[in-house]
Amino acid sequence: MPTKLYNVGLSYRKADVTVRGAFSVTKENQKLLLLEAKEKGIDGIFILSTCNRTEITGFAKHPFELISLLIKYSKGSVEEFIEVSNVYKNKDAVKHLFNIGTGLDSQILGDYEIVGQLKEAFKLAKKLGTTNAYLERLMNLVLQASKDIKNNTKLSSGTTSVAYAAIQYLVENIENHADKNILIYGLGEIGKNTCKNVLNYTSNKNITIINRTLNTAVGFVEEHPEVKVAKLADLTSHIKDTDVLIVATGSNVPTITKEHLTEGQNLLILDLSMPENVDIAVKEILGISLINVDELSKITDKTLEIRKSEIPAAEQIIEKYKEEFNDWISHRKYVPAVNALKEVLLSIQHDEIDFHSKKIKDFNIEHAEFVTSRMIQKITTQFVKHLKDEETSVDVSISVISKMFNITELNLNESN
Repeated sequence: MPTKLYNVGLSYRKADVTVRGAFSVTKENQKLLLLEAKEKGIDGIFILSTCNRTEITGFAKHPFELISLLIKYSKGSVEEFIEVSNVYKNKDAVKHLFNIGTGLDSQILGDYEIVGQLKEAFKLAKKLGTTNAYLERLMNLVLQASKDIKNNTKLSSGTTSVAYAAIQYLVENIENHADKNILIYGLGEIGKNTCKNVLNYTSNKNITIINRTLNTAVGFVEEHPEVKVAKLADLTSHIKDTDVLIVATGSNVPTITKEHLTEGQNLLILDLSMPENVDIAVKEILGISLINVDELSKITDKTLEIRKSEIPAAEQIIEKYKEEFNDWISHRKYVPAVNALKEVLLSIQHDEIDFHSKKIKDFNIEHAEFVTSRMIQKITTQFVKHLKDEETSVDVSISVISKMFNITELNLNESN
């Protein structure tokens, strides 16, 4: 059974934050998953696991080959996966990847944070040797389309991301937000972006950051001296003195629990982590308000309608790059046939030049090779044009050429 390109996984569209958390795959498990796929002979695979989605893109005889890997290296079950999953094949898988990489399938339309995450996911797969020419070409064109859309449409107009939505929520729901004490726990990409957004979009200067690795926090403060840094050991005491706690840690278990909080404290907690890093039980404490990623994403951005109107323009750009990809696939399809034809013509060239060099005195071999090589190039070029122009008769054309030149092992199915 030949392999097909599949994309299997789940996203915010069907799975809530809890289910997405269960299927989240750690960096270490992503490596193990890819290495196991490689051992099993899967040619071409990478995995993307973010707060909004966990998906595997790769070649398999059946999608369950990829699904079983996802189940093995996450905490989700087959039953849960069936309820919330998406399975795309071949052209639909290609289309889906373009939609992801260009922000059309982001939870917040036009959010390009996914582009960096895609790059990192593919970079890991490439490092481990689980990519192939097909995926390389596809990813390259997805990223080109993403850049084209970002530069030539308003799909990403304004600043809208989970990191920004947190600030928007803060501004719209907290009186005198500029005077509040803000504590940011976790300095991954989202934590850093959130902190920068507080500085850029509010006049609040009462910001303290805490990170598991102190050196990371110290380095960030060197670039942003208006921010204070505290030690992880002092987390609980700093929470007591804060008005807004923003959690952006990357743990598989809660990093904030009831033990960190004080009864009666008026505290807003924004949990930007995936899976959730704030124990939902904290809602039982008087005075505590907890907002997670899904709730933040419901915020209606003022630029959303503008972004929606840009969808047709974005889709038009995507079509251009998909056509380029399809042309490349078509070319790969013809390569075995063209190469086989070229080899036969070169053999004929060699035999003829050898024959005439023996029969004709002062025969110019160099000149003959030059002329016949140009003829071979023109013949093969015309053959490719014919195959492309006469799409419906490709198999017949190949068959005729094969019989004419006695090419017996011509396989057009070498490309994926």
